[in-house]
Amino acid sequence: MRLRHVTLHGHDVGYRMAGSGPVVLLIHGMAGSSRTWHDAMQLLARDYTVVAPDLLGHGESAKPMGDYSLGAYASGLRDFLGALGIERATLVGQSLGGGVAMQLAYQHPEIVERLVLVGSGGLGREVSWMLRLLTLPAAEYVMPVLFPRFARRGGAKGVAFFRNRGVRAPHIAEIWSAYASLTETENRHAFIRTVRAVIDPGGQTVCAKDRLYLAAAVPTLIAWGDRDDIIPVQHAYDAHELLPESQLEIFEGAGHFLHVEHPARFAAMLRGFIERTEPANRDLGSYRELLRAGAA
Repeated sequence: MRLRHVTLHGHDVGYRMAGSGPVVLLIHGMAGSSRTWHDAMQLLARDYTVVAPDLLGHGESAKPMGDYSLGAYASGLRDFLGALGIERATLVGQSLGGGVAMQLAYQHPEIVERLVLVGSGGLGREVSWMLRLLTLPAAEYVMPVLFPRFARRGGAKGVAFFRNRGVRAPHIAEIWSAYASLTETENRHAFIRTVRAVIDPGGQTVCAKDRLYLAAAVPTLIAWGDRDDIIPVQHAYDAHELLPESQLEIFEGAGHFLHVEHPARFAAMLRGFIERTEPANRDLGSYRELLRAGAA
């Protein structure tokens, strides 16, 4: 699971890759990184080539000034896969990564074999009040006070103290990891540009529901925790209603990070989904037909 690097358009992109077989692309959420998939990757690498990039502005990837929209992320992932020689993959997107996965499936349908949305953004207006507050004017000037560097050092010691004593709280650990990343100035700047591209003080500003019909030809799995306090589980039910052929999995008692809170169940769910479904094989002709049918 060592971190590897590839240079795209002059920018360094970090990623992790393991296993062999059909390709599964794992796309992390906002303020996350490829590290979040570690446990799930270990389980999935037995049967698949699992690839987890650090999105630009996240983890060990570059954090340039520029476009942090879903469209830019989707184009970046297309180029990333091309640089690795990967033509097609099952896309697994968590939170922001779900929105990126849907955008990639929309912009480049020929790449996508299956679509897996995990506590995904882009399926409704509602989102955590904390994320909405961070889109307010001048939030970038307040964040250094909210995310001081000394807190990172103290928090890391606290996390290690409890981990060494067998206390396991993966949901809290994942939130802490995101918090700790924002104690770095460069990360905060990239985070602000990313969050403002998809959220405003009223909630999420990007919604894929009007285009979900285009995913009807792609095997789709929607997975959510019923105690998700970042993006409400109602979004899962709404998306499933719009895509009645999709598979819906609700993890009772789970929060926003299914792959971290329940890695074994998550990996088993994903493996079963891949084994039960045939990969989509969409060319531009069939995609045009879907567009025309939707317009009609």
